[in-house]
Amino acid sequence: MQTGENEQALRKILDMTRLIGITILVFHFYYYCFYAFVEWKLTSAFTDRLLENIVRTGIFSNFHYSKLIVLGFLLISLLGAKGRKDEKLNHKTAFAYLVTGMLLYFLSYLFLLVKIENTLLSILYIGLTSLGFLLILTGGTLLYRIIQRKLNHKDIFNSENETFPQEERLLENEYSINLPAQYRLKNKIRKSWINIINPFRSLLVLGTPGAGKSYFVIRHVITQHIQKGFSMFVYDFKYDDLSKIVYNTFEKYKHVYPSNTKCYFINFDNIMHRCNPLEPQSMEDITDAAESARTILLGLNREWIKRQGDFFVESPINFLTAIIWYLRKYRGGEYCTLPHVIELMQVDYDSLFTVLRTEKEIEVLINPFVNAYLNDVMEQLEGQIAAAKIAMARLASPQLYYVLSGNDFTLDINNPDEPKIVCMGNNPQKIQTYGAVLSLYVNRLIKQVNKKGKRKSSLIFDEFPTIYLNNMDSLIATARSNKVATCLGIQDFSQLRKDYGKEQADVIMNIVGNIISGQVTGDTAKQLSERIGRIMQERESLSINSNDTSITRSMQLESAVPASKIAALSSGEFMGMVADSPDCKIDLKAFYCQILNDHKALKKEEESYNEIPFIRKLDNHMIHQNYQQVKKDVQWIIYSEIERILANPELGYLMVRK
Repeated sequence: MQTGENEQALRKILDMTRLIGITILVFHFYYYCFYAFVEWKLTSAFTDRLLENIVRTGIFSNFHYSKLIVLGFLLISLLGAKGRKDEKLNHKTAFAYLVTGMLLYFLSYLFLLVKIENTLLSILYIGLTSLGFLLILTGGTLLYRIIQRKLNHKDIFNSENETFPQEERLLENEYSINLPAQYRLKNKIRKSWINIINPFRSLLVLGTPGAGKSYFVIRHVITQHIQKGFSMFVYDFKYDDLSKIVYNTFEKYKHVYPSNTKCYFINFDNIMHRCNPLEPQSMEDITDAAESARTILLGLNREWIKRQGDFFVESPINFLTAIIWYLRKYRGGEYCTLPHVIELMQVDYDSLFTVLRTEKEIEVLINPFVNAYLNDVMEQLEGQIAAAKIAMARLASPQLYYVLSGNDFTLDINNPDEPKIVCMGNNPQKIQTYGAVLSLYVNRLIKQVNKKGKRKSSLIFDEFPTIYLNNMDSLIATARSNKVATCLGIQDFSQLRKDYGKEQADVIMNIVGNIISGQVTGDTAKQLSERIGRIMQERESLSINSNDTSITRSMQLESAVPASKIAALSSGEFMGMVADSPDCKIDLKAFYCQILNDHKALKKEEESYNEIPFIRKLDNHMIHQNYQQVKKDVQWIIYSEIERILANPELGYLMVRK
């Protein structure tokens, strides 16, 4: 025990051991330099009798035997050596003392062979041997202190302490995503698995550019879900990076799907398939029109997201809602497409308000605009309507009109009778424009997918913040029971906050069940570190004072993966946490590992990929002809409706004239 009495007793024992060694060394000198001691008159009858008794033990039977015994007692005394540990000490100094001392201590006997005066010879031998003994004592003490100091400076980055057991079993089911990995436990590398057995609780993939989100995670989500027969939607930010993987994987595993399953591609730069996001059969009531209007305007004006509820934000949304719902009701939705909506918005106020007033369901939406127009409050009216008209005018492109006005497929991708795989490509150079249209597509798709009795489906969003989905948190929270798996790829939590606002970004971050994160920094790294939690770690402190050095060891709860470690992850290194399900419990949910990709196999697979085939042959004439046709359709709607009103006196009150 560390009590004063015990320490003092131990020190006395060590001092006595050293004293025994010195005493034997003195008798060694007395025995081998006896004639010199006689000349110095340092002998007595008592010491002579004592020496005779010691000689009988055989200790002086060999010249070096007694010196080795002395050295043994010296080494024993060094085991408990105390003293101030100097940080500047090094092993070279200690070994210099030891080697020099050993040479002097053992080679000093050579002086006894020299033929010189006996007294001088004894002085030289005793002096050199004693000096060697002192140098050995000094070097041994220094070496002991150096060794102790080095032992206390291992694992300077605390890498071994910050390791913890991870799931090493492969847990599979009909929905799971399984990623092979390896992790470090203390000083050993072990194999593990990231088992996302419940993807319906949503998956969030984070990482700065180059962290490996797509290569190590998202591509495996795509391939494994296609192998298991999921209907799928993929938002491909950099078309066709992910779309090519989707197409070739689907072609390989087409046999697991019904025979009528097809793969569709939406791309505005190189036109593939056409799809009308405002398809009338999918819009059941005016609330669908309102959600569509809100999605596209907030997608075009991202700053409006944080100002929802303001008069000059809600007014354009109401105006666009009225336009959409009017076209949905007109002739059963024959002209209910986004291009027709854009063109109808550009009609002069007299004609536009007259036509819109014929639909009773939107009367409550357009009355404020009509009254402002009739009362000549033009500044307010322009503030309300112009914001919507100017924003929507950015979409007036022949290519966009062509894609948005046709209908090669519907957005009910998880229809059990006709499942689909849909890829929608964006262009990083045209994010503002294309992102708003794709947001509308996704909004309408989610509305149709999130229903009971449908096929299992997977929604994958690469660079999710580049599109805007209103109430995305509701999809994550409610789609689980409808077997809709959602995978969101983002670079950083701050990016999500910037584009979606703090409140909605916080909700999305907190309700996601599965998180896989590569290198991230700042608040994102801190949040993820807190999410993983803490583990028991050994702590060691070294205290150096003038008399001694003390080491204190303790166990403390510390972060399993500190924010600094998350900020320094290499490409392919990921940390995070998975969610389990009632029928498959996972005790070790947290992970901090290197995902293992077979790089050669993946490269070979990519080299064998076929290009996505073109669906149709188009020329500029066909695209512009469609563009002009949309304009003619809107002109005809205005003309025919006004003619109908003028021909019926009972409808004369609908005419708006200023």
